[in-house]
Amino acid sequence: MTSAPAELPRKAGDLRAAGYLPRSVKAEIRDNLLKELRAGRDPWPGIVGFTRTVIPQLERALLAGHDVVLLGERGQGKTRLLRTLVGLLDEWTPVIEGAELPEHPLDPITPESRRRAAELGDDLPVAWLHRDLRYAEKLATPDTSVGDLIGDVDPVKVAEGRSLGDPETIHFGLVPRSHRGIVAINELPDLAERIQVALLNVMEERDIQVRGYTLRLPLDVLLVATANPEDYTNRGRIITPLKDRFGAEVRTHYPLDIDAEVDVIRQEAEFTAEVGEPLLEVLARFVRHLRESTAIDQRSGVSARFAVAAAETIAAAALRRSAITGEEPAVARPVDLEAVPAVLRGKLEFEPGEEGREIELLEYLLRRSVADTARERFAGLDLSPLAHAIADGNLVTTGERVPGRDVLAALPELPVLHDVAARAGVEPNESPGRIAAAVELALEMLYLSKRVAKDADNDTTIYGV
Repeated sequence: MTSAPAELPRKAGDLRAAGYLPRSVKAEIRDNLLKELRAGRDPWPGIVGFTRTVIPQLERALLAGHDVVLLGERGQGKTRLLRTLVGLLDEWTPVIEGAELPEHPLDPITPESRRRAAELGDDLPVAWLHRDLRYAEKLATPDTSVGDLIGDVDPVKVAEGRSLGDPETIHFGLVPRSHRGIVAINELPDLAERIQVALLNVMEERDIQVRGYTLRLPLDVLLVATANPEDYTNRGRIITPLKDRFGAEVRTHYPLDIDAEVDVIRQEAEFTAEVGEPLLEVLARFVRHLRESTAIDQRSGVSARFAVAAAETIAAAALRRSAITGEEPAVARPVDLEAVPAVLRGKLEFEPGEEGREIELLEYLLRRSVADTARERFAGLDLSPLAHAIADGNLVTTGERVPGRDVLAALPELPVLHDVAARAGVEPNESPGRIAAAVELALEMLYLSKRVAKDADNDTTIYGV
């Protein structure tokens, strides 16, 4: 973040002359959102799969000036969506320099700032706050206190000689310190009910109450929150008066199609090796099968982070294989998918009665995902020449210690191999590892359609046994 431009006003009088009149944060977001929509720009960079569902609902809520709760299972991008709200704030906003809260120089709200404004008038010093500092996020935990969110008596101020009855002895919590900004509370139902009660006045009357004090502060905040449906109904709940104060409840969801799921994986994963589109499609289908499986606890959901972690796992497996075999560049192949079930089963919640069958279930669904992807990629392509070549004794061995060039060397020169590579998005002159990744996918299709056999032993797989 850079410093504020030097040409911005530095005193309240200059600010007034330049037309920087007070505007509520909700009006600011509304104006900037409308500006983006009218210009045909995307106000939600990095948000995938919500264009026709969640985004229109959220935009209507923001245009209406509503506080919002996003309701959805884990890993649906709720927090990421809330963080993009920062982009709808003005890049720089004026605040009173040295004030405890980010108050507008022309609209102070605390007793101290009002005194300074009255004494200094147009000479009240002005500082500028970047929009990144106007977003505060709090993970709701059972030990969260009223002091954390609203405030508490500051013993240091009392020790300095101020009376306990003086409202200025209050140390402000997260919500007042986010005045003229956005407050996001993740997993709102996990807040104890008595803590939720403390938010009622903030959301409706816009004042705060701390240990018997009623300090009238016309707070200006947009309060947004996330909640998991399971928490919403079982482990915790949002109390009815607080739910009533949220103007909008928007339901999120997992990506609705394979392309959106792949886009999320590609965007979020940090790859240590190259992972081609066909393998990302396998993982996308794998996650969708998991979300449809009766053996998985769907109340907990299957997070998009599972697919991201799976993609990073197969990239790591490819990198390890590259180090062992010396093959460069490191390219993920279908053989690397074998690392996924064992590594990631702990990220899933299984239904009771599935104990001991977890790996078996994951391997089965992964095979289905490979088969679905291969059928989609190679639909209409005659793989008979490849099957006949293997039947004629050209056994193909693959595994984590087998480089891609050895996979290709085991087969005769076949025109269909070029077609297979092209269907997988690989050019003929690319590295052996990339071409071998496409060929292995075709071999898996032949195996799953029972046109070739497979034997696994000593960390290798032999097609054609």
